[in-house]
Amino acid sequence: MKKTLTWAVTAGIAATCTLGAALPAMAADDTTSAAVTSAAAPGSAFDTSRLSPELKALADQVLAKLPADWQQRRDAAAAKYGIHDTQWADVRNSVLNPGDYQCQNTALRDYQGTLLQGANFELLLFLYFLGVFDMPTYDALFFGSESKSNTFGVNGEYTNELTSEGKDLKKFWDINSDDIQIVPMHGGEVFSSPERLAPVVSLMYGIPKENNQAALALAKVFIYVINLEPVLQGGDNPFFTLNAFAFTEKGDPDPAGISDRIVMGDGILQALKAVGLGDTAPRAVLAHEFGHHVQYENNLIDNTTLTGPEASRRVELMADAYGTYFLTHSRGEALNAKRVLDSEKSLYEVGDCSFTSPGHHGTPNQRFTAASWAASVADDAANQGHILPSLKFDELFEAKLPEIVKPDATN
Repeated sequence: MKKTLTWAVTAGIAATCTLGAALPAMAADDTTSAAVTSAAAPGSAFDTSRLSPELKALADQVLAKLPADWQQRRDAAAAKYGIHDTQWADVRNSVLNPGDYQCQNTALRDYQGTLLQGANFELLLFLYFLGVFDMPTYDALFFGSESKSNTFGVNGEYTNELTSEGKDLKKFWDINSDDIQIVPMHGGEVFSSPERLAPVVSLMYGIPKENNQAALALAKVFIYVINLEPVLQGGDNPFFTLNAFAFTEKGDPDPAGISDRIVMGDGILQALKAVGLGDTAPRAVLAHEFGHHVQYENNLIDNTTLTGPEASRRVELMADAYGTYFLTHSRGEALNAKRVLDSEKSLYEVGDCSFTSPGHHGTPNQRFTAASWAASVADDAANQGHILPSLKFDELFEAKLPEIVKPDATN
């Protein structure tokens, strides 16, 4: 399956990272970290005796209702649909185990560390163990759809901006894009309705559809537990939706019937604003994700002799370039190139721990170099009204790639 959760900041999805960001506020020690690591292990069991009597009763109730192999089903679903495929995993892991990574704190990592301050650690650990932080992602991925009634941003503040850009992207690029849906992800909405949450529960844990009452009962318990912790804001805490991703089943031999889509979570939009990137960064994220769909439609993902980290880096740098070309082109967003590049440079820097890990998306300098090159292609064109065909743009990018990733660009 060709799928990507790029630009994902899914802090609520990656298990150890979700809890790790809460640890500083709880003065976590090595024992606590070991508990998180143990609970993260496939097939591990959760020790409910550590919970308060009320939580223990609820936890035992939940575990009794789940299928015997629910953990295997949960892990298989996450692997198939790329739920944990995120470039930000190293950043989140470094919050939990900072000694494992040679990097400085970034504004994003500092922001992540505040989101769950003061929350009940054992409750968070149990929610992680069950995969509850994944649920808004599954809801948007499987059950979300593009609609005129959709809103983007926790208060709908990005609705006009992203809806308009989505339409412009479809007009700009010469691919079949009518079937690409741009879908919001709202955590609070998912956890306010047992009827909405129940299909997600069934999907994640492999509960047969004919046993809907069991899924509905579990959904009610999850909602109750989440509302026990005020810090979680009934699911509106940005941790649940700190994510944006592009998805396709193109080429998948076993498709689930999910349409091509881009999901934009409330949490990622809140995070970008919180770290001073609320100007052009949301549009850059959407343009980058649409760049992946250009790659999907043109079969550019695997069209290379590169393998491993170098292959992944090429894909992401190309999406950066596609996105920036659109943002700065006179027939795209027509944004000032300096304004875009200043914003993107800051955006690429917020996750430098991830960028310097083996592969994935390239270093901040490499990503900025790719974006700068794309802006120059738009700005320096003799015919400012001409949009390069997407395959021609790729041809230019492939020729430029060795220069973009040369050692000077990583220093």
